Amino acid sequence: MVQTDKIEGRNPVMEALKAEREIDKILVAKGAAEGSITKIIGIAKDRGIPVQQVERQKLDQLSESHAHQGIIAFAAAHSYVDVEDILKAAAKKGEDPFIIILDEITDPHNLGSVLRTANAVGAHGVIIPKRRAVGLTAVVAKSSAGAIEYVPVAKVSNLAQTIDKLKEKGLWIIGADMDGEKAFYESDLTGKLALVIGSEGQGIGRLIKEKCDFIVNIPMRGEVSSLNASVAAAVLMYETMKQKATKR
Repeated sequence: MVQTDKIEGRNPVMEALKAEREIDKILVAKGAAEGSITKIIGIAKDRGIPVQQVERQKLDQLSESHAHQGIIAFAAAHSYVDVEDILKAAAKKGEDPFIIILDEITDPHNLGSVLRTANAVGAHGVIIPKRRAVGLTAVVAKSSAGAIEYVPVAKVSNLAQTIDKLKEKGLWIIGADMDGEKAFYESDLTGKLALVIGSEGQGIGRLIKEKCDFIVNIPMRGEVSSLNASVAAAVLMYETMKQKATKR
């Protein structure tokens, strides 16, 4: 059973920070930033942990202990890795890096499903942004059906800069979007590559799209104009696995 990812109350949150637990974000009640909460906010900012000011009523709704003292932290259900660790994992297997980049995916079920498929196709890791995206929550862990234990996830401050670094390492960056030049199955998805999947509502952001080497589309013949993000990711991942296997 996956434990709750919420840490409630000033002392528990401070202790979690002292113990260097992986924290995805911290919610603080508006007007509660004093004393120990001010210290917590300072530590969080130093570590790049997002802190959001919310109405106290929001914390009341989220609280399971009903003693949140104006602060709730969301701990990661699993540790994050560095992007370099993902590249090393590929090198250790003697394989070309195969990475999934998720641009602002906010639905935990989608992230969990992507991790599950990434494990199934042998992808070496997943990269997510620190802000405006879901992290490794308990819901993600459950949705991944255990894949969270096997698929390394890197959480980065700047997705665009990370893509530039991957390009320097020789990776091709391939985005999936409705306005892609070619259908995904007409495109070369072999070699060192990272697939970029956009958010559920907005797709890939403009800056990230500009960083892609090329964009592929998934043809849609029905009335619905787009696929769920995790389904789109699965379609592309399996095509990549097929092409890599065929090229060997």
